[in-house]
Amino acid sequence: MRKLILQVQITVDGFIAGPNGEMDFMVWDWDEEGKKYVSELTDSIDCILLGRKLAEGFIPYWEKVVSDKNNPEYLFGKKMSDTSKVVFSRKLKVIEWNNARLAKGELKAEINSLKNQNGKDIIAYGGGTFVSSLIKEGLVDEFQLFVNPVAIGNGMPIFKELDSKQELILIKAIPFACRIVVLNYELKRNN
Repeated sequence: MRKLILQVQITVDGFIAGPNGEMDFMVWDWDEEGKKYVSELTDSIDCILLGRKLAEGFIPYWEKVVSDKNNPEYLFGKKMSDTSKVVFSRKLKVIEWNNARLAKGELKAEINSLKNQNGKDIIAYGGGTFVSSLIKEGLVDEFQLFVNPVAIGNGMPIFKELDSKQELILIKAIPFACRIVVLNYELKRNN
């Protein structure tokens, strides 16, 4: 069975965005080791899950990157553009983006169906409401929390919808020279 990996940028105090969706806390001057880590993580997947709000910026951004072979992000952008994407939305009726389809069913059923298909692992990038729903339903198998070296005091948490405890097992913690620390956890399943 494929696993669902959640990769998010997060503050030290647990927010993925400011109170109004601001993402200005993120470190952008990544070192080569951090870039390599993300590239290898991306190589392990063949499906990207997105909420509507993130998809509206994410998909067009990477399509623009791959339109210019001289763009320094071109190779990574090609991975993002070529990878199949599933967009979860109650508002959208159709999707016209390349390599994307709209998920119309119930969240848990859609995710479990994807997990049971053949292929590499699946990665979810967000946004906040979508990610919170995945976590609440216990659908995330592995967390890749990219902890940025900043606290913002108030913002959008991703664990606020939990109605019961979820135990996590630390797989690894990796500090990078750019001051980001990746905390990689696995969800402890009670099987």
